[in-house]
Amino acid sequence: MKFTTLNSETVYRGRVFTLRKDEVRLPDGHTTHLDILEHNGGIAMIPMDSEGNIWFVRQYRQAAGQTLLEIPAGTLEMAETPEENVHRELQEEIGMDARRVDLVGACFLAPGYSSEYMRIFLARDLFPASLPGDEDEFLEVVKIPFAEALAMIPKGTFQDAKTILGLLWVQMHLQQGEQNR
Repeated sequence: MKFTTLNSETVYRGRVFTLRKDEVRLPDGHTTHLDILEHNGGIAMIPMDSEGNIWFVRQYRQAAGQTLLEIPAGTLEMAETPEENVHRELQEEIGMDARRVDLVGACFLAPGYSSEYMRIFLARDLFPASLPGDEDEFLEVVKIPFAEALAMIPKGTFQDAKTILGLLWVQMHLQQGEQNR
């Protein structure tokens, strides 16, 4: 199947994303217009302390119109590697950093209209380290035992895909580690 971009026009350029309208020739020769949200990518992390608690943040999300319980996350800055971004976001969002950071998975969040690619990390060996947070973020840190957090998934407690997927990827990552011992 061959798709050919015939024209691409930037419609909006914002702080976090750019919106463009593409004219695309389809494999059958017809053309269509597609709205594409360009995003630099994101990172999310599952901070796990030595007691096996996961550190979440509770925050209001305007697009969802509600307060959500989520794993810490952020937009990848152009000058940072994903790992550098993890350390900065941990310090900004939960006042901690991690000595050990392992990539547990990565995926496109909504490839039908967005280029956002998110990497999810397990952050362990936490220690206090703080940076000022974003001025528009108002976060409450919540610690939940890992097993309890996993049990909350089928109850619908978590409303965002990155948190659900991140917890499941960490569960698989930890199980694989135990099998390799």
